[in-house]
Amino acid sequence: MTQTQDPTTMTGYELLMAMARGDLPPAPIAETLGMENFGGEVGSIHVELVPRHGHYNPLGTVHGGVISTMLDTAAGCSVHSTLAAGEGYTSLDLTVKFLRPVTVDSGRLRAEGRVIHRGRRTALAEALLFDAAGKQVAHATSSCMIFA
Repeated sequence: MTQTQDPTTMTGYELLMAMARGDLPPAPIAETLGMENFGGEVGSIHVELVPRHGHYNPLGTVHGGVISTMLDTAAGCSVHSTLAAGEGYTSLDLTVKFLRPVTVDSGRLRAEGRVIHRGRRTALAEALLFDAAGKQVAHATSSCMIFA
């Protein structure tokens, strides 16, 4: 690893972008679910996923856990993108509102996160999930604890 690829010396945003470029391995959950097209800027991160039958619940729609994971990723990574080198964070809560059913016919999903407030020890973020037609299908807020 070069110095710029040492995760312990990178800001949160640098680390996320190194993962997005493939310089560092992605988060295992992103590979498991098939999340892709990860990107954004400091304080605002997005991620996409093409729903597949393997994401379904017994009712024939994308499982709420998959939707929640996308929202948690976008909101949490938006907070992560604000971290200085040596800082960490953890989610304290995630509140999700499901607005429309999601199926494979919904097409590519895009979760867009943003930091609403970043304090010294806590942060509040939100994420919106859109289908391929641009309709909002879910919303989440997340509180995160920041630590050094």
